[in-house]
Amino acid sequence: MAVATLGKTKLDSGWLAARSTEVEATGVQLTTTMPPSGPSLPWMEAAVPGTDRGTRRERRDMAVATLGKTKLDSGWLAARSTEVEATGVQLTTTMPPSGPSLPWMEAAVPGTVLGTLLKNKLIPDPFYGLENEAILDIADSGREYYTFWFFTTFEYSMAGNQHATLNFRAINYSGEVYLNGHKRILTRGMFLRHSLDVTDILNPDGKNFLAVLVYPPDHPGTIPPEGGQGGDHEIGKDVATQYVEGWDWMTPIRDRNTGIWDEVSITVTGPVRLSDPHLVSSFFDNYKRAYLHTTVDLENSSSWHAECSLIIQVTAGLDGDMCLLEHHQTYELSIPPGTHIQYTLPPLFFYKPNLWWPNGMGKQFLYNVEISVDVKGFGESDSWDHQFGFRKIESTIDITTGGRLFKVNGQRVFIRGGNWILSDGLLRLSDKRYMTDIKFHADMNFNMLRCWGGGLAERPEFYHYCDLYGLLVWQEFWITGDVDGRGIPVSNPNGPLDHDLFLLCARDTIKLLRNHASLALWVGGNEQTPPKDINSALMNFLKLHPLFKSYAEKSDLGEDSSQESSDPSQYLDGTRAYVQGSMWDGFANGKGDFTDGPYEIQNPEDFFKDEFYQYGFNPEVGSVGMPVAATIRATMPPEGWQIPLLKKLSTGYIEEVPNPIWDYHKYIPYSKPGKVHDQIESYGHPKDLDDFCEKAQLVNYVQYRALLEGWTSRMWTKYTGVLIWKTQNPWTGLRGQFYDHLHDQTAGFYGCRCAAEPIHVQLNLATYYIEVVNTTADELSDVAVEASVWDLDGACPYYKITEKLSVPSKKVVPIVEMKYPKSKSAKPVYFLLLKLFRLSDKSIISRNFYWLHLPASDYKLLELYRRKKVPLKVTSETFIVGSTYRMQMCIQNTSKNSNSRNLIGQNIHDEKHEGVLSRICRSLHLLRSENLPMVVETSGPDSGVAFFLHVSVHAAKKVEGEVHGDTRILPVHYSDNYFSLVPGEVMKVDISFEVPPGITPRVLLKGWNHHDELSY
Repeated sequence: MAVATLGKTKLDSGWLAARSTEVEATGVQLTTTMPPSGPSLPWMEAAVPGTDRGTRRERRDMAVATLGKTKLDSGWLAARSTEVEATGVQLTTTMPPSGPSLPWMEAAVPGTVLGTLLKNKLIPDPFYGLENEAILDIADSGREYYTFWFFTTFEYSMAGNQHATLNFRAINYSGEVYLNGHKRILTRGMFLRHSLDVTDILNPDGKNFLAVLVYPPDHPGTIPPEGGQGGDHEIGKDVATQYVEGWDWMTPIRDRNTGIWDEVSITVTGPVRLSDPHLVSSFFDNYKRAYLHTTVDLENSSSWHAECSLIIQVTAGLDGDMCLLEHHQTYELSIPPGTHIQYTLPPLFFYKPNLWWPNGMGKQFLYNVEISVDVKGFGESDSWDHQFGFRKIESTIDITTGGRLFKVNGQRVFIRGGNWILSDGLLRLSDKRYMTDIKFHADMNFNMLRCWGGGLAERPEFYHYCDLYGLLVWQEFWITGDVDGRGIPVSNPNGPLDHDLFLLCARDTIKLLRNHASLALWVGGNEQTPPKDINSALMNFLKLHPLFKSYAEKSDLGEDSSQESSDPSQYLDGTRAYVQGSMWDGFANGKGDFTDGPYEIQNPEDFFKDEFYQYGFNPEVGSVGMPVAATIRATMPPEGWQIPLLKKLSTGYIEEVPNPIWDYHKYIPYSKPGKVHDQIESYGHPKDLDDFCEKAQLVNYVQYRALLEGWTSRMWTKYTGVLIWKTQNPWTGLRGQFYDHLHDQTAGFYGCRCAAEPIHVQLNLATYYIEVVNTTADELSDVAVEASVWDLDGACPYYKITEKLSVPSKKVVPIVEMKYPKSKSAKPVYFLLLKLFRLSDKSIISRNFYWLHLPASDYKLLELYRRKKVPLKVTSETFIVGSTYRMQMCIQNTSKNSNSRNLIGQNIHDEKHEGVLSRICRSLHLLRSENLPMVVETSGPDSGVAFFLHVSVHAAKKVEGEVHGDTRILPVHYSDNYFSLVPGEVMKVDISFEVPPGITPRVLLKGWNHHDELSY
């Protein structure tokens, strides 16, 4: 045996290592009674021979594998609390549910109790027909009925000196958390983040059991028989969303949105954790010099001094997958054990940074900012990244109009946007749905969304897409006049019961959202100001840093910003204004009187009249919102397909009497007896649902185009902005929407898209002057306007091209009166086509198509025009990758042009547009579906306008689960829709959509006088 062991044997394998501070045993114990059993924490495999760096690298690799955030968004179960006998401790130790067997069911997390019940088909769809009436309201059931357990499991193994937090980004309304038998409390408040340190209670074997008991709002209230704004207003006593008791546009939500309604995650860090970095950009020398200011919170959870390297890296994305490294800086700091510090980095200098601009004013350039902290002896401990836009937002009261004026990067912004409640009334919020919602608003050429105070503090995903698409956001806190002191009956005059909780939620919301470039304004409440103490606190929270105050504000206060030594990132926000209420300080009459609205159908020409609205900025003006017939059939039973009775009154006006289901879904009529004749009846008596909805789309287009064109006509002379009430509905409502809850656009969508172009040609419906609008920062020169009138016989009795024009920046210029209606030969119904074009190359900048009637006439002659058969030629090209389809359709009216002149730009889009889709598709690696474009032609003997053409996408075959034959594929993004073509014109329409698995799509083209349903 001795001979067998003679010589040297290397001991170069099987070594273990551990940090001395993490080993309790002595050296004697380690080598006698308490040797480590293997590489289990704090012991790890060691590099011997080697240095501590090699061993640390192995340890760091293990840590990096588990560092960061993991969403817990699947595998959840739920059960009504009264049906579960086990306690929270038992559920997370000895008696976990084994699966979705009674009383447990698959849960919607993030989501609500009602969403979970619907997912399991335990309730009818509350948004279908009158089914919401069949669901038990919390006022009748009691809070216990909607108090639910939510349960899930997750696996997590921890390495030495790692720390874990369990995060709830929001719940409604309060809760108890049990993790592996340990209890934690989630305090009240719908808009409050919760982060629980669970480092010491994760199971060593990695298998963890999590149960959450969620309680509804403390004051869910009751719903009066007459309904009303916010029910009986009791919900206002809590810090929660207020629309859930119902509104004049919304049915009550039976569980009041109880649930884990936002993201749940586990975050693993090293000994030092980053939280709530604040990024601020400041500018000097007319935006040539810029600085990025950064303050970050750091917490050392370990029991030893942490020597840290704080690293910030800023990159700018280039074409393709390339990026430019703008900054990479490292700062050394030391954090005592168990302490929390706030650290402000030295400002980073940028020369002529790429700026972020609102939609229609420029690109939405976003830099990627990454912050990480490395701890000596551990490696990377935590990291954070954000897409940040360099921009400066100013908001003051305009001297000329009295309206609130917004500036971005020194440029005035004429606000044309809408009011936003939330995407879905059951809080079925998703990244994909948010993307569609926000892109739709950008497609309408809107530049602002107002997050109404009775809705949500919107989520970071919402703001992310507003950043990407350039939508400025006005974010209100959770106060409404109807619920907080101004309703009938008056209730909650002092707002929510717990003011400290309200302010806690407010501070947390500010931290959650403040880094987003799109966030433009904080507002205390809807049609109301917060109680005095809350209002004062919000003013203090949101006071502006001197760098972001206007010159007038500094002068009034006698301030000198050069004396300000604090870094702006040390403020809670400090970069954007706070206004106490939606009708104060430059909004409506600025004094809090109810001077917003109106909210019903208007005569289109009235929007252009000086007496229509008296104040500079209208935060709410609303009207109709009827969807297409397919949506009615998909969301209502057959008894809901009955169109309104049109009751003729002795005054000659028509009163619409909707069926009970339309009434329940808050239908707004297309008539206002005594003021507005029925706008649908003006096209001829509607025969059925399809006829009614098609005529409603005609009215939608005219109504909303006129609204925005009327406001824009007085840009800067009378108005600074307007927000339409509302742009969409969080359920299947029948008012105030440009797309329905299923994501199908109305024609009003495209009326807005037309009217809100940055450069636009329009007809003033009050004066009949043609106007050119230039909202951009550059003068518009070397342009002209072509105006052509087309009658129902296909003739062009009026044609005019103006002289060369110049339009100054941010001006509206009346060009020439359109005199055709005054001519002796004027037809009672006619079409007007306006084109603004460049004289140099005849490229079209703006195109606007009107259908009009003489003052004593109506549109009933268009009924006969349906019989016209105008020939069309359609060329389509399709690109496909995976489930994504991108198409370009060229639709041409091939009927003969009786006008001896050649119209400007028979191709509606200029030649520069040619091939854009092809280039986009190549960059996205999209494959062409066929070698050659598809061409379809229809014959027709008539010449004239192809009127009100509408493209839609459908499944080629019926799909299992279709509701009432609804074959539509939704959502779809169209570059234009509900358009008309004069003889010889070609319209290019870009279409993009995703197709469900196993479905072959087809594209249908229909029109007022085109009924062949061309399929592509």
